[in-house]
Amino acid sequence: MSGASTSGALPQAAVLACVALLAACATVKVQAPDKPIEINLNVKIEQEVRIKLDREVEELISQNPDIF
Repeated sequence: MSGASTSGALPQAAVLACVALLAACATVKVQAPDKPIEINLNVKIEQEVRIKLDREVEELISQNPDIF
């Protein structure tokens, strides 16, 4: 009876070995993208414009303190 229990384990081991062999043959391809990576810098440009406008407003107020 011990021979019957080992014969059931043999096909399972063979299936697992085949799966492991197929998994070992699988390849993973790492490739750089065709298009370059774009970084949107609109936020930075907007901040620079605001700083310049704030400085101009400060200068106008200091030159004309009676505006407000």
